[in-house]
Order: sequence, then C-alpha cells, then structure tokens
Amino acid sequence: MLLYLGCIALIGIPLLMAEILIGRRGKHSPPDSMKALAQEAGVSSRWKLLGWAGVITGFVLLSFYLVVAGWAVSYIFTAGSGAFNDASSDDIGGMFGALVGDPVASTVWGTVVLAITATIIIKGIRQGLERAVSIMMPGLFVILLILVGYSVSTGYFGRGVEFMFNPDFSKLTGTSVLVALGHAFFSLSLAGGGMMTYGSYLSKDVSLGKTVMTVGLLDTVVALIAGLAIFPIVFSNGLEPGAGPGLIFVTLPLAFGQMPFGQIVGVLFFVMLSFAALTSAISLLEPAVSWLTEKRGMTRFKAGVLTSVGIWVLSLGSVFSFNIWQNYTLFGKTFFDTLDYLTSGWIMPLSGLAMAVFTGWIMTRSATYEEVGDGWGYRIWRFLIRYIVPVAILAIFFHAIGVLD
Repeated sequence: MLLYLGCIALIGIPLLMAEILIGRRGKHSPPDSMKALAQEAGVSSRWKLLGWAGVITGFVLLSFYLVVAGWAVSYIFTAGSGAFNDASSDDIGGMFGALVGDPVASTVWGTVVLAITATIIIKGIRQGLERAVSIMMPGLFVILLILVGYSVSTGYFGRGVEFMFNPDFSKLTGTSVLVALGHAFFSLSLAGGGMMTYGSYLSKDVSLGKTVMTVGLLDTVVALIAGLAIFPIVFSNGLEPGAGPGLIFVTLPLAFGQMPFGQIVGVLFFVMLSFAALTSAISLLEPAVSWLTEKRGMTRFKAGVLTSVGIWVLSLGSVFSFNIWQNYTLFGKTFFDTLDYLTSGWIMPLSGLAMAVFTGWIMTRSATYEEVGDGWGYRIWRFLIRYIVPVAILAIFFHAIGVLD
C-alpha cells in the first residue's frame, strides 16, 4: 500500500497532468490535439499516432471491459433474488460458470452496459457526461460508506486495516514494486484517451494543478475506502483476500449468502461495482465519439451508435473466449486475454512513456508552463515527468513482457 501511494504521487499524478495538459492545450480529439501540439513544437505531425493510440486503446479496452461489467450488472439481480443465501462455494461457482459459459447471457448483459454508456455519451457533455457522473460518483461514495459501516460491525475491521496498512518489509521485492507501479498507472485510467479528451473540455480558467491533485486524491481515497469495505467482510467469513477476480464473483457472494442482511449488502456491492464500471466505460467510449464528431462532422447520436456497434461486434470475441472459443488460442492466450495483454502490456505503457517524453522533452518549457502554472509545483512536475516517470513506465513495460521478474 505504501508503494502504491508513492507511485500515485510520483508517477500517476504527473502523468495524469501531462495527459490532461495535452488535451487542454490541443482543444481537440486526441489525434488532432497531438498533431496541433507537435506542429507548435516544430516536430513531426506523426506524433498524432500517440493520440490515435489512445482512441484505439479505449475502443479495444471497452470491448472486453463491458463483458466483465455486464457480469457485475447481472449480479445485482442475482444477489437481489436471494440466490446467494446459504449457497455453498460449489453452488456459487456453478452460478458464475453458468453465466460466463452462456454466450447469450454474457452478450445480453454486456449489451446493456454498452447501451447505457452510449446513451450517456450521445446526450453530450452537460446533459450526458456531467449529469451521469454527478449522480453516479456521489452514489458510489454513499454505497461505499454503507458497506464500510457494515464492515465495522463484523468485528474484523481492525484486521482489515492491519492487512492493508501494516507493512511487512520482508516481502518487499522488485516484483512488488513493479506491481504497485502497474496499479498506480492503471488506477488513474492513463493512456486510454479518456483523460486527454476530458482535458480538451477543460476551461483555461480552471487550475490544472488543483484539478489533477483533486482527481488523484479522490481516486486514491475511494480505492482505500473500497479496501476497508471489502477486506473485513472477507476476513469475517474466513475467505482468501488474494483470490483475484474470483473474489468478486465467487468468494464475496459466498460471504454475502452467509452474513446477516447479506442479500441487501450484496445488492449494494454490485450496484457500487456497476457504477464504477459505467463511469470507466464512459471515459473509454468518449475519445472515439469525440473524433468522429469533430473530424467527420457526425452528430453525437450517429457517432455514438456507429462506435458502439463496432465495439459490440468486437466484444463478441471476448464473450466467446469463455465458452465456444475457449479452446482457440493465440500463443496460449484466448481472444479476451490477447486483447488484455496487448492493451495493458504494450499499448498503454508505451503510450504513457511517449506522453512523458513529449510533454517533458518535446514541448517547450513555456508551453507547459502556461498550462501548469508557476511556482514549485511546476518545477516538481517537470522534474518527475522528464526523469522519474519514463524510467518507471519502462520498468512496468519490461515487467509486463517478462524481461524483469
């Protein structure tokens, strides 16, 4: 946890500032913002490929992200039906296996997530994005606090706090440092095009430094509160905290089925998870829609529908990876795993590295100074983005491809 917090401060926030800086100064979709700033800096317009990488990454990420998000939405109704009540681990494992093994069910729930996301995007910035986030984020926070309140009542809250915050330096390895870097990098949705697009909507009157610090702080606070909500429940039911994705769809439902008021807590938990998924999905869809409306002159409705259809078609490959295509692999990876590996293991780290190089070494000092502002804050950011962030991202990348263990 200490490593994670350090990485958020030293790597995540500086890179988030760099990405939003590009969007706000460029005032266009990611490809055109990069092209405009490259021309301003007097370098090749091929830097627009970095913007394209963000658009493509968001498109591909959403195609498999919406499948998992669909599972979360379906579990709202599963939990509400009382299916988890007194169910055994085999029963709940069977429920999840039946869900992912049914291509029709996974497709339907993924389509529901995509339809909600597209509807919000089509409504525009104020009527769609701002209104949705203004409802979802406070709602997410309230649900988290309710779950924390329940976790306190389990009698295992202290153990959850100890698990999260009591350091064991004997377990500190190079791999743990790299894992912390990776979590910090992806926690802030960096290099997916969304932050650059949001930056293009940010007024020049808004302090970039204060905005980024607020985003980074709130993101970290919500992550910590989520841990305080989940881990006491895990320990109170004698479950394994390191179960990975199975913790969400198998282990925690087992706990919900055994605890007092577990049916209500289960519904709240999956509502919270679905809210979080939808807010992320919005940021992944917006870059492609922004480019189509800006460059091709489409209405937001047409751009949203066209993009969503493409993402939906691509998502079928991820759906089928868990059932009818599960035996078809490329280098030992299913279609779902391949997309995940390409985006998180290659495109996003390399895009983050390129953004750090571009804002730290290609853009002029005066250009970044105008966006970030004067004072010690700018000097710290410039040092981090030029020297610390590139080295850290390279470490993440080499770890992802197996060069560093």
